[in-house]
Amino acid sequence: QVQLVESGGGSVQAGGSLRLSCTASGHPLSDYDVGWFRQGPGTGRELVAARSRIGATDYIQSVRGRFTISKDNAENTVYLQMNSLKPEDTAVYSCAAGINSFVRSEYQYWGQGTQVTVSS
Repeated sequence: QVQLVESGGGSVQAGGSLRLSCTASGHPLSDYDVGWFRQGPGTGRELVAARSRIGATDYIQSVRGRFTISKDNAENTVYLQMNSLKPEDTAVYSCAAGINSFVRSEYQYWGQGTQVTVSS
């Protein structure tokens, strides 16, 4: 069992940056694929960025070149660096972890989410 806790959300003006953190307990994150999801006002949940256990990454087109997912196994933490933020990035961001999730897009463990608000 893995417990995930996000932090780092907040309010920022368009063009600004935030770094989200997701710290795991209960099991090493090195054994899992990880992902960051978001759900904006009135929209469904979407997978923003994913990182496989062996380091492959993928991003949705709208954040490619602006967001970076990384993982620090020593800290048991996955990060989402978000630069050049836009108002449409406003959402609740959640991290997730799972086995073979990078290929299947199915995650077994979820954090509670952290709010990101980008003002114009």
